[in-house]
Amino acid sequence: MIVGIGIDLVDIDRFRRSLERTPSMRTRLFTESELAYTEPQIDPAPSLAARFAAREAVMKSLGLGLGAFGFHDVWVERAESGTPSLMVVGRALDLAAEAGVARWHLSLTHSATTAGAYVVAEG
Repeated sequence: MIVGIGIDLVDIDRFRRSLERTPSMRTRLFTESELAYTEPQIDPAPSLAARFAAREAVMKSLGLGLGAFGFHDVWVERAESGTPSLMVVGRALDLAAEAGVARWHLSLTHSATTAGAYVVAEG
């Protein structure tokens, strides 16, 4: 049973400018594992923007808005195959449990200008 669906799009250039203006935003928004994954990339902004979109999409899939849980309560992990998955802990996990979520499905994408995430919360 589908509990909720969430989608979010992020303008990569706008996101890049925000990261440049406020360098502390990287550690405020992203986990060490996400930063370690994106650090070697020539331009990490598209991957980071997609990961930010994943957090927003999780909130939307639960019918919640920005601030419902901390940014470090949800993050994206990658299998060796490259498949992304969601890690959900803390307040986000509590809210998901209240909504009956047992499993998450995640798809990430980006073009030259936009990064996006699509999340399905399954019960």
